[in-house]
Amino acid sequence: MADGNNNSPHGAVFDLLSELISRRSLTPDDAGCCDLLESRLAPLGFRFERIDAEGVTNLWATLGSGAPLMILAGHTDVVPTGPLEKWLSDPFTPTVRDGVLYGRGAADMKSGIAAMICAVERVLATGPLRGTLAFLITSDEEGMARHGTRHVVEVLRARGVKPDYAIVGEASSNETLGDRIVVGRRGSLGCNLRVLGKQGHVAYPHKGDNPVHRLMPALAEMVATQWDAGNAHFPPTSFQISNFHSGTGANNVIPGEADVVFNFRYCTESTAESLKARVHAILDRHCPRYEADWWHTGEPFLTEQGELIRAAVASIQDLTGSAPEFFTGGGTSDARFIAPWGAQTVELGPINDSIHKLNEHVKIEDLERLSRLYEGILRRLLG
Repeated sequence: MADGNNNSPHGAVFDLLSELISRRSLTPDDAGCCDLLESRLAPLGFRFERIDAEGVTNLWATLGSGAPLMILAGHTDVVPTGPLEKWLSDPFTPTVRDGVLYGRGAADMKSGIAAMICAVERVLATGPLRGTLAFLITSDEEGMARHGTRHVVEVLRARGVKPDYAIVGEASSNETLGDRIVVGRRGSLGCNLRVLGKQGHVAYPHKGDNPVHRLMPALAEMVATQWDAGNAHFPPTSFQISNFHSGTGANNVIPGEADVVFNFRYCTESTAESLKARVHAILDRHCPRYEADWWHTGEPFLTEQGELIRAAVASIQDLTGSAPEFFTGGGTSDARFIAPWGAQTVELGPINDSIHKLNEHVKIEDLERLSRLYEGILRRLLG
């Protein structure tokens, strides 16, 4: 580390975060991060279970018993670095410059995990908590997310485990720490669509069947459709085409098929099944033959009120003097698997400006402050 090492003057969260950044945990490799977290939680009396699947590391750590069950959730995996020569320092060597800590995972989301661990250590140092406190940590969030939190939730749900609250330590803040918390997310529904035609010569169109000509009116109708009007918490459902491919490369051949990939980010006014039905109705009008391969990566969720929201807002106000904005935009997180399980769920973490970017970073001064936010919530709900 360019400025200090363990037991540095920057605080306990900084030290643990630096150790986590140093582990090259490119998704879905945990790279020993969960071993490190276990070493910190074991002296506190936590019980550990690895609910691993298909090479993915999943840690379920619990302390206490009974209700309420509070889950602190996060992921150790990080996205690829991109061109190393464009980083100002090695992305897996935590480096300090001008009060900022640089490294892959600094904001997304090893800082959230480190701040949670240190918050729990401080809270337990003053006495036991009521109910059950749990960590759900996975190494499969940035990738396919099939064998991480989704798998753990399925296993625990089958056992009858019922959570009450969940904090996901994703980078939720906008410009200053705590100015925004994520209280919901849109659902995500996608489709790999293939429209089938008949290949032929462009000079003899009556002998072929151009799938592009059939597909384009269908896509135009889908682009022009208002799928819903949104509501007070969510913008209207959006439809976006991300990929389109057809043709043989020759300029005199009618293609035999056309492929398109599209995605819905949908609000609570629509469902995956209702969107599918409307799409199929449009396709049936325009395309006699097609194959639709749907993929559904998460339902929309919303935690607009309840004890967790009140505790989070109070903790943020105590620290910053201001109430946070409630936010439901952006992409997806593992909250989409936890919230439908029945837990009041929020995402609360550092500033998200640098996530997935070159030279990812987090302000050092925000690390201990983030840990204090988590501590305030824990004391209000489990103290």
